[in-house]
Amino acid sequence: MSLNSDILHDVSHIHFVGIGGSGMSPLVEILHTLGYTITGSDNNESDNIKRISQLERVSVQIGHRAENVNGAEMLVYTSAVSQDNPELIAAREAGIPLIERAKLLGMISKRFSNTVAVAGTHGKTTVTSMISQILLEADKDPTLFIGGRLPLIQANGRAGQSDTMICEACEFQNHYLEMQPAISLILNVDADHLEFFGDLDGVIRSFATFASQTTGKIIYNADDANTCRALADVPAEKLISYSLTDAAEWHAVNAQINGAYGEYDLFCGDRMITHVRLGVPGVHNIANSVGAAAAATLCGATPAEIADGLLHFRGAGRRFEILGEFGGVTVVDDYAHHPTEIQATLSTAKQMPFNRVWAVFQPFTFSRTARLLDDFATALSVADIAVVSDIMGSREVNTWNVYAEQITEQMQNGIHIPDFKGITDYVVSHVQPGDLVVSMGGGDVYKCARMIVAELEKK
Repeated sequence: MSLNSDILHDVSHIHFVGIGGSGMSPLVEILHTLGYTITGSDNNESDNIKRISQLERVSVQIGHRAENVNGAEMLVYTSAVSQDNPELIAAREAGIPLIERAKLLGMISKRFSNTVAVAGTHGKTTVTSMISQILLEADKDPTLFIGGRLPLIQANGRAGQSDTMICEACEFQNHYLEMQPAISLILNVDADHLEFFGDLDGVIRSFATFASQTTGKIIYNADDANTCRALADVPAEKLISYSLTDAAEWHAVNAQINGAYGEYDLFCGDRMITHVRLGVPGVHNIANSVGAAAAATLCGATPAEIADGLLHFRGAGRRFEILGEFGGVTVVDDYAHHPTEIQATLSTAKQMPFNRVWAVFQPFTFSRTARLLDDFATALSVADIAVVSDIMGSREVNTWNVYAEQITEQMQNGIHIPDFKGITDYVVSHVQPGDLVVSMGGGDVYKCARMIVAELEKK
């Protein structure tokens, strides 16, 4: 069977290698809803695997073995999977078509006449979730692809019956270039994934290419200089700007922070659209919500539906996700893994009525840690106390000779503790009622947050 754009019409059983990944599980949820039989494998148990394993016609194995692909008519893998993976080898020998995850997402997105792609170095999951919440509550029945769990549906993805797809579009290794969205929303452009892009100019060129593939309108953050650089050659009639000031078409007026939660009047030009009160904290989420409102309007949402959706949205999974209060100590889990995100998260936390803010940070990938070492130290210094674990290398080998201690050595408030058990013991023995503990990172630091919760509950 040749690999072509119609392959999804020709198969009924799809196998996913690395099925628990944040970019894989929403595809599983979409294809499951459409009636496909799904099998998959992963190296580790995770929340995503627990959730999708409960679905009918979905079977997940822990560990990669050749026999796992038996019966599959198509195999989906991620760029993190090595080409000598036993399941990829078995699929090739059996003549089973292989497709990289980003290509499959692009293929699915092109089935919809109104695909909205949310791109940016930071905030994609939150803004994709905001738009999704608005459209779901407005009964627009969109198909969703989100990099985190949306509490409203307790899932990362769903298949709807409308012609609208709301899709998180990731710049990593140019994955979003597999898409040709009707609408793009670009939140920001920052220096990340430099092991692939080389430098900031490389990142900006990538976003410019992404924008050029958009068939309709491009909504963009006019407050972000790098985004404006990326869109310098785009015809003005394709652009819709948003901002925290009236320098852009969509903007916030009378913005204020009440206990870290934003409230403002939403304007388009000189016309007030609606009054907005947010259910997620931080000044950065005021900007995020203005962009989300512009996109939701293009998808047919009314001002009242926008206001309701933004008020009811309480965050996506691992995006300032409040795990609870235990003995007077509040524990939050967040995906922040880049210095810009860490600083925004901790600055927001410092505005909230807590005595001390603890950051429990797991650096993710050696390349990012090496390139942004000083920036990590600066961002983590916003916390009152920062505990840093060993680096999670993920797909990388430590050829950079970089170590977590090199972050904390630059800090007055930093301590390096290699493992989650040691971190848990330290935090639980030193934390006080009225403190906030925020676990942060792109790896599995959420496990440490749960260990802290479990120990606090025992006390």
